[in-house]
Amino acid sequence: MRHVIALDVGGTGMKAALVGADGTLLHEARRATGRERGPEAVVETILGFAEELRTLGQERYGEPAAAAGVAVPGIVDAENGIAVYAANLGWRDVPMRELLSRRLDGIPVALGHDVRTGGLAEGRIGAGNGADRFLFVPLGTGIAGAIGIGDRIEAGAHGYAGEIGHIVVRPGGTDCGCGQRGCLERYASASAVSLAWAEASGDPEADAADCAKAVESGDATAVRVWQDAVDALADGLVTALTLLDPRTLIIGGGLAEAGETLFTPLRAAVEERVTFQKLPAIVPAALGDTAGCLGAGLLAWDLLAEQHPTDSEVSA
Repeated sequence: MRHVIALDVGGTGMKAALVGADGTLLHEARRATGRERGPEAVVETILGFAEELRTLGQERYGEPAAAAGVAVPGIVDAENGIAVYAANLGWRDVPMRELLSRRLDGIPVALGHDVRTGGLAEGRIGAGNGADRFLFVPLGTGIAGAIGIGDRIEAGAHGYAGEIGHIVVRPGGTDCGCGQRGCLERYASASAVSLAWAEASGDPEADAADCAKAVESGDATAVRVWQDAVDALADGLVTALTLLDPRTLIIGGGLAEAGETLFTPLRAAVEERVTFQKLPAIVPAALGDTAGCLGAGLLAWDLLAEQHPTDSEVSA
């Protein structure tokens, strides 16, 4: 059975799969990234994990994987296959495509940015399926975005497109690791809400999920903290939709797990802010934490289709 290897590398864990030509997940596995051991060890863990998957595929399906796709965080030069920089993993200028291809006996390898790769999956087979223009925004430790145009994700001239988390929504506000002050992700990411609620509640262990539960129970302090985040998020999203005019706005990540506790006030806040702009459909992501892995599989199949157009077996 023809299949590809898909890897989604995160700051703390990796998800991997063997993906069939119809997009079916034939095998799934997870492993700790092990970043505490240093960037070289992380890279070796990725290579070893991919090699194990190749062996498994050979044994189970009678042939090796036809290609591999890998999604990594940070700055990514997808065209040249280089993982340029990831603060949470500590690496710089890792020739990931070359290293993986070499370890996997020369099969073609596609490298992608984690959020853009997840956005590719959400756009084709998830919440954005059928939308010709969409914006995918996962609200996790930070905030990033994937700009969907037709059947592809726009990376930008230098690979930085979609960094909505660094739109300044509160000028002169909280310092951000990017060097600016008042960035969206400092107010509306899951980690930002966790910090705000821990401080407001007096419980250093409290997190964003706890804040959402307190909102649902009617806690006035929680409602204030939550609404502050929703307002900041709406400000950032309206800036993005003014520039991009998406048909669908897909919200994912940990904060979106609050469901309508997030989406009801967020839709209202965005609607209050638009004037001439067309209001997009604002929907939850559909694929959860499998989006990156599924997207990596799509990257691999796309690469094969580019190299051998007549062998393309996966429809967009």
